[in-house]
Amino acid sequence: MLVKALDVLEKYFGYKSFRKGQLEIVNTIIEGNDVVSIMPTGGGKSICYQVPALLLEGITIVISPLISLMKDQVDSLKENGINALYINSSLSSKEFNKAIEEVKNDEYKIIYVAPERLESYEFISVISQKNISQIAIDEAHCVSQWGHDFRSSYRRISSFIDMLQRRPVITSFTATATEEVREDIIKLLRLNNPEIFISGFDRENLKIDIVKAAPKNKYLLEYLKANKDVSGIIYAATRKEVDSIFELLLVNGFNAGRYHAGMSDVERAENQEKFIYDKIDIMVATNAFGMGIDKPNIRYVIHYNMPKNIEGYYQEIGRAGRDGLESECVMLFTPGDVHTQKYLIEMSTENPERKSLQYKMLQSIVDLVHSNSCYRKYILNYFGENYLGDCGKCSNCNNLGELIDKTLDAQKVLSCIYRMRRSFGATVIIDVLRGSNNKKILDLEFNKLSTYGIMKNYSKDELKNFINTLISHGFIDSVEGTYPVIKLNDKSFRVLKGTENVTFKEVKIKAKTMINDNLLDKLKLLRRLIAQENKIPPYLVFGDETLREMSVKIPKTKEEMLNISGVGEVKYDRYGEKFIKEILDYVKEAAKSLDGNDKEKKFLKISTDEELYLELVKLRGTLAEKEGQLPQYILSRNTLKEISGRYPNTLEKLKDIGGIGNKKLELYGEKIIDLVNNYVEEKKLEVEWYDKGSKKTIIDGEERKIDEIAVDFLKEGKEIEDISKEVEVSISTILGYVTDFILAGNKFEVGLELDKFINEVEEKLIMDACDKLGYKSIIQLKKHLPNEIKYEAIRAVILKKYIVV
Repeated sequence: MLVKALDVLEKYFGYKSFRKGQLEIVNTIIEGNDVVSIMPTGGGKSICYQVPALLLEGITIVISPLISLMKDQVDSLKENGINALYINSSLSSKEFNKAIEEVKNDEYKIIYVAPERLESYEFISVISQKNISQIAIDEAHCVSQWGHDFRSSYRRISSFIDMLQRRPVITSFTATATEEVREDIIKLLRLNNPEIFISGFDRENLKIDIVKAAPKNKYLLEYLKANKDVSGIIYAATRKEVDSIFELLLVNGFNAGRYHAGMSDVERAENQEKFIYDKIDIMVATNAFGMGIDKPNIRYVIHYNMPKNIEGYYQEIGRAGRDGLESECVMLFTPGDVHTQKYLIEMSTENPERKSLQYKMLQSIVDLVHSNSCYRKYILNYFGENYLGDCGKCSNCNNLGELIDKTLDAQKVLSCIYRMRRSFGATVIIDVLRGSNNKKILDLEFNKLSTYGIMKNYSKDELKNFINTLISHGFIDSVEGTYPVIKLNDKSFRVLKGTENVTFKEVKIKAKTMINDNLLDKLKLLRRLIAQENKIPPYLVFGDETLREMSVKIPKTKEEMLNISGVGEVKYDRYGEKFIKEILDYVKEAAKSLDGNDKEKKFLKISTDEELYLELVKLRGTLAEKEGQLPQYILSRNTLKEISGRYPNTLEKLKDIGGIGNKKLELYGEKIIDLVNNYVEEKKLEVEWYDKGSKKTIIDGEERKIDEIAVDFLKEGKEIEDISKEVEVSISTILGYVTDFILAGNKFEVGLELDKFINEVEEKLIMDACDKLGYKSIIQLKKHLPNEIKYEAIRAVILKKYIVV
């Protein structure tokens, strides 16, 4: 039977061998045993029931809740020379009657059916008379109320099976199921001593990034520019967000579509088809899109918002890289995402038990976001898989930051929670630690605690992130609910007693890009033309993995082409010679000439040497103290970073650094050069110098200007005083950035606490001056007002009274 299974696999699907875990499942089904298979999305579940379907006598019924999957699977089977059919609500009465007649005449080996159709009298009366060899249940987690996607129609599958003349082999498949859900699958589908196969939840080809420090739209546009001409999905939490992102992409020239429940059925179907047929590269969607989309060449999945649970998240990222090629999964996170998901939970159900479960699942993904260790390990452990070591591929593993002992800061947080005596939410704890004069804090007399104001050096966001990271790593507990509260646990007291340390890694995030070679591009173009001619999706011709293997192995004969994974006899007869001709033409062209001349690059990219940078900061501080100046007036932060990343060892080279003019070269040049040379010698560095010329400098991947950075920080909820220190510009200048940003027609929906920069007397004087002189010239207003009125007070009044924040 093994030989026959391999023959079927190669003849119809073009593969020479089964993937890991598939053969054992196939053999078990052929031997007549029920099966529960937990296999990651893209792991090849369909092969596990399709190969036995072709070997067993009789019909295989595949039950699936996904109309789009049925169509894709049936189209793919037909393209491979296999008779298949789907029956679901997309069929008209005429189409349904025709399908039933064809089933009567035994025209199909594999029939895909929506679970709702199992209650159709016409379907039952015909199918119950047939020899059913296998019932395969896809997305089997839908049977369990503990699953993330419960469908009541799945509860009636076992009743349908009871109506059949003879009980067939029952096989169930899912990509995401905890142990509790697996038990429900066996019990509710009434499986008979099933063999359970857990192939592992791991998708090794997926790189998981969680980005917590970037402005979403800017990051998104830069990522898409770096990953042009490949397929990707962008998920957002709400329809409104989908529409907003879609418009943003169109304005910026991207070839995108959208998909959500607020659109018409026709528009959704058209956009889905365009995406499948590679007529658009990007689909922006809610989680209503993607279940069952069997498009193998999706190279990235971006979550614009944090999803509501790990099950849904892992299923959605599983749509990337189904062909086994390296693909990226990026989640863009802001604290507001948690509030959005809580709102959606409140709106989705009134069942208190279900709601409590959803809050528990939400907390698990919040913990994932704030985990300081390997993301892959966290996810796999969540599903009950013991993953040893770290993956070395997620953004936490790839973070180049060093491990830092945070025990003291953790003890401050834990001590504060202990002294507050009863449980509160993170917001109240943060206010106490930062010394807030909030009325609630004063009424509770928390301002009298020894921990009041003990962590003023943290911004609100930084402290919230730190507390969430402590929760994620189990140092404190978050009790789920609409308004979760924080409690100490055994681990908390070990930290307080000093018997357990808290060590976290600092986070640095950078994006990767995809690379395509010339031959691969030509093969993809040929595939697209063939697909258009035959009116089928491109991946049904050949998958990306198959094309990539062709571009590496350069097959020039039929024999060589048949050795490429994904090229079976059926596919070769249809398309093989066209692809061989394209490859031979490419080889001839490549032999003629290759122009290796690169255009001059427009950017000089620099990475900060943190140790040297800190030495330069010390030197700047000494110079500033000596001259009675603020440090940033001596040399800017970016100037110091550029020096640390380029290592200028002569005055001539130092002149090539941004922010170093002749005056500063004369005043500070020798000291800087001495410091750099001593550092390079001490560290035994081999330095290669490049003149900057007309290139733009990009330091640590940051392409934004100072004003953009400051406004983005404000949008992220950072305190203006903290931003002033970080970007080394005055509060007045930052308020000026906000003014310019709004006057340029941009939306600014951040509530600024402007009253702290002015008093009533100053406000009246400034308003009188503005009535007389207008508010456009800050310099004129300053001259007109008393000397003690600061620029930041003038800016604050203008924003408050005339610009309106």
